[in-house]
Amino acid sequence: METKIYILIILLIKMKKVILDSSFILTCVKQKIDFFEEIKLMGISIIIPEQVIEEIKKVADSKKKLHFREDAKLALKIIRKNKFKKIDLKSKYVDTGLIAFSQKNKDVLIATLDSELKRKIKSNKLVIREKKRLEVL
Repeated sequence: METKIYILIILLIKMKKVILDSSFILTCVKQKIDFFEEIKLMGISIIIPEQVIEEIKKVADSKKKLHFREDAKLALKIIRKNKFKKIDLKSKYVDTGLIAFSQKNKDVLIATLDSELKRKIKSNKLVIREKKRLEVL
């Protein structure tokens, strides 16, 4: 019994983590990808910065681009009903905070579709392939 608990603790410690960007979340919603389930099946735990949630809230409350607003509202519902770790990037700009976070936490995957951000981040990335599946690069 103690051996099983020890193995479980080791697995939890070594579990990969991914931090999600708003572009990734909104694209998954738009393309009807159940990203929480897919990531969980990969054995990866999810981190969402407070600043990313705030960005999505701004899009949901926006008077512009109705189709983005509806995707953002759905994204907020999905986020509320799932388990994840929330962090504060301690940065005024989300991209700057994500870059700093990735430099300090090289073992954490970054899930973004922002090409500029992907170029600046040296750690592994989680991306959407063929508009329907998630892949680690």
